[in-house]
Amino acid sequence: MSEALPYEITPQQVQERLKAGEKICLIDVREVLEHQTARIEGASLVPMGTVPSRLNELEAQAENTPLVILCHHGVRSLNVVHWLRQQGVAHCTSLAGGIDLWSRVIDPNVPRY
Repeated sequence: MSEALPYEITPQQVQERLKAGEKICLIDVREVLEHQTARIEGASLVPMGTVPSRLNELEAQAENTPLVILCHHGVRSLNVVHWLRQQGVAHCTSLAGGIDLWSRVIDPNVPRY
């Protein structure tokens, strides 16, 4: 994985990559209650506050599969991507617009809140 990932990726780009069979690891950094309200199938819950303690796990995952970090509107996830990159985890990107935009343009079955 030598190509640099952008800091943000659109829901449409994620969907295209998934449909093409590309392996992507979706990491949801919202809180447990938010995740219970709405979630993207297959996304792993890693609440933002736990990211530092799970750095080794995320770093190891990113070595094998690009991480797409998501939250509600894309603000927290972008902050997490900036932090991860400062820690040397290059293969991560933020879902622009978060799960809210995902619900609006990709999967209307994902509840909006």
